[in-house]
Amino acid sequence: MSSVTVTSLNEQLNTLGIRDYLQQHQSKGLLRVLTCGSVDDGKSTLIGRLLHDSQQLYDDQLDALKRDHKGRNGEGELELAMLVDGLQAEREQGITIDVAYRYFSTTKRKFILADTPGHEQYTRNMATGASTSDVAILLIDARYGVQTQTRRHSFICALLGIKHLVVAVNKMDIIGYSEPAYQAIKLEIQALMAQLQVPTVDIVPISALKGENILTLSANMPWYTGTALLPLLETLSIPKYGGSATRFPVQYVNRPDLNFRGFAGSLVSGRLAVGQAITAYPSGKKTTIKQIVTFAGEQASASAGQAVTITLNDEIDVSRGDWLVPSEETVTLTNRALAYLAWFNEQSLQTGRLYDIKLSTRKTSASINRLNYKVNINTLAQEAAEQVSINDIALVELELTETLPLDTFKNQPSTGNFILIDRLTNATVAAGLIQNILAEEKASGTDISAFELELNALVRKHFPHWEARDVRELVKADK
Repeated sequence: MSSVTVTSLNEQLNTLGIRDYLQQHQSKGLLRVLTCGSVDDGKSTLIGRLLHDSQQLYDDQLDALKRDHKGRNGEGELELAMLVDGLQAEREQGITIDVAYRYFSTTKRKFILADTPGHEQYTRNMATGASTSDVAILLIDARYGVQTQTRRHSFICALLGIKHLVVAVNKMDIIGYSEPAYQAIKLEIQALMAQLQVPTVDIVPISALKGENILTLSANMPWYTGTALLPLLETLSIPKYGGSATRFPVQYVNRPDLNFRGFAGSLVSGRLAVGQAITAYPSGKKTTIKQIVTFAGEQASASAGQAVTITLNDEIDVSRGDWLVPSEETVTLTNRALAYLAWFNEQSLQTGRLYDIKLSTRKTSASINRLNYKVNINTLAQEAAEQVSINDIALVELELTETLPLDTFKNQPSTGNFILIDRLTNATVAAGLIQNILAEEKASGTDISAFELELNALVRKHFPHWEARDVRELVKADK
């Protein structure tokens, strides 16, 4: 049987005292957990159950939940999903739309829970929640098994580098706690995770509504001999922050007066120290670190995750979006890459059209010049792509309008991702992960402005009878 390590906040305070409790709380590890899966699989209910059973709810929250329950005839179990679904539209429709974050802790660990929507039209919101998560809980309705959206969410989790998935087969109470039904789903999930090359998968049968196999093992499922869900989450290893290399993307040039010029940002991976030799990219200028300043004052070094301001010993040109990297590390400068793209917009992707692209702290422009293939979510097969529509995932060739330092997502998750933004509507149309870095394609002697490329793409789309050709192909032909 799994041990229960959850106690209420009041019990912990009474046992430890405020000072010891705060000290213990600060030393706990933090696990960022995503809940995902198809619509109505019980994601919000599971988070509500975790909050309720871990005694992390305030009295007014419980009172509001009970009042709402009475208003709905007071029958059955409490509507625990109401603790998470905060938007009025979510409560009225009984669905999740936005990503909802909830926080709780046990005596062993702190948790940030991201409740993401299961509807296909809100896939972009799910990808947002997954992008900052360490572990994913993939919920499956035991009545229906693996659905298309289950596969889509699994693929996105694998694509985003989430290496540990906990599959919660929910609503076991509705199917009479059937072991054969659970085993059939387990076999299908194991085959899917093998295809996706997810290294670690735990599968737990649960009933979120009734709280079975959440804190302790349920007597209704004696055939399950694994660990209950919360004790399992308490013991999972927490992935290390960032990648193996050191990356400091400059977010802001801080110049409060004539005597101070610092570069503010978050050290997304690695370590930097005063006196260390660094190189600024894309310029390639070299210098050394003079100071590392934080809100608490100067310090000798900075580690991954810290927000700091760095001053340099030489007056080199550094702007927002530039990288500061130890000089001994290798950085690739290019304007081309292969990337997986998750498309979020109702309007299909237009090859050759310029989009704004946000790479870490830098904003520039880029175009998609080639569609290599789309991923069939049901079979995970690679299919020829003539167009990329909403919720499609495709491998594409990305071309930037300037030469920049690039990382692959596999090596450096924090700097190997990007978003595409429509330049006319300012809507985020896609999220991307860099898979491979391609050799730089040198511009020809004839420079083409971003406006000219955009105009050419619009003419070819809206006035096909003019038979205008792609201006970039014309330039390449003249080389």
